[in-house]
Amino acid sequence: MIDRRTAIAGGMALAAVTAATPAMAGFSLKKRQANPTFPKAFLWGAATAPHQIEGNNTASDLWFIENQQPTIFAQPSGDAANSLLLWERDLDLAKQIGLNAYRFGIEWARIEPEKGQFSQAMIAHYRRVIEGCRARGLTPIVTYSHFTAPRWFSAQGGWTNPESAQLFARYAEKVTRALGDVIHSVITFNEPNILLILKPMLPQQVWDIQKLTMDTAAKRLGVDRFVCANVAGKDDLPELQAGLMAAHKAGRAAIKAVRPDLPVGLSLAMMDDQAVGKNSIRDRMRAELYGQWLDAAKADDFIGVQNYERALWGDKGRLPAPAGSAVNWSGTEVWAGSLAGAVRYAHAATGVPVLVSEHGVGTEDDAVRASFIPAALADLKLAMDDGVPVIGYCHWSLIDNFEWIFGYKPKFGLASFDPVTFERKAKPSAMVYGKIAQANSL
Repeated sequence: MIDRRTAIAGGMALAAVTAATPAMAGFSLKKRQANPTFPKAFLWGAATAPHQIEGNNTASDLWFIENQQPTIFAQPSGDAANSLLLWERDLDLAKQIGLNAYRFGIEWARIEPEKGQFSQAMIAHYRRVIEGCRARGLTPIVTYSHFTAPRWFSAQGGWTNPESAQLFARYAEKVTRALGDVIHSVITFNEPNILLILKPMLPQQVWDIQKLTMDTAAKRLGVDRFVCANVAGKDDLPELQAGLMAAHKAGRAAIKAVRPDLPVGLSLAMMDDQAVGKNSIRDRMRAELYGQWLDAAKADDFIGVQNYERALWGDKGRLPAPAGSAVNWSGTEVWAGSLAGAVRYAHAATGVPVLVSEHGVGTEDDAVRASFIPAALADLKLAMDDGVPVIGYCHWSLIDNFEWIFGYKPKFGLASFDPVTFERKAKPSAMVYGKIAQANSL
């Protein structure tokens, strides 16, 4: 099994032509002290995704390809954290940490397991989750599509099918009509640009394995094309991006038709892109990685920023991290200042308020996470002090979970869970974050 992050790191090393300047080294760069107090209505949350925590999402596209050979996935999701049944434990955990918001997703494959067949039982389930948030004082931020889709949807070409936008809008309309009165805000799509981010980084062999995974799924189902939002062939990307863009716009319109006052946005995977040296390609890469999505977000109520790292761009490509940098589980640099950099750019490019919809670090050393959170928040508050409107921060993730093609190896959670008993156990970093959230101050 190829580790996608390892492949990325290898590709970046080959592309590097210049060493980053020593001044770039360090956990974070702070030029002044932030005002420690956050706005009164600031949202302090943690984020999850349904497929990654609920378990046994058997009608979804990714479940289908996780449980086949060959596959790009290291292991199947299985029971995950069993959150479909134990969602109350998750909400209690978030409340105990001291949070006032919870970002989670509704699983389309559970709502519409077969084309045109909508489950009232599952709609009622998600309403209980949302009302459970409200009962605990947790603001419910709801994602309508977090990579996964119904298997039948991806078996007709997924987001490359001309019908995809209309189908997503139909789903969004039904969910909003049933649940919109208790939802705080909606994220239509989670990181629809993720494969654009990976395109210049992944070696061809990884794309080949992804394509083989898709081709195998299509043959198993006897269809012409099977395409997923976060697993696809390189040749699928233009159609995939066009389909996701059309679906976001159609979904937003469908939501607003039901509830015009419901805030709607999308979340983007964004690095803190920094120019190094003369003739840096940073601006060109920003246009390729985010440009069309930032333009689309100008018509939204907010933009979700999901940041995990910075990218140093020279004149020929991405440069390696400075020697001696703190690193995560895969060897990628951990640099707390990257969040503020990404947030500043997102707002400057769109003019809309920012929600930090994901931010975290994958590591088994929770001391790294405990130091990383306050350092990143201090830099974020400096951006806010400079006038960037940030409405909330959602840490990824509430609990350790199924991290897509890497399985259960990466640890991003504020809490761990036992895969047999499903007991949740908060880590020390949860207390560090919780103290900031409860005080609404650094």
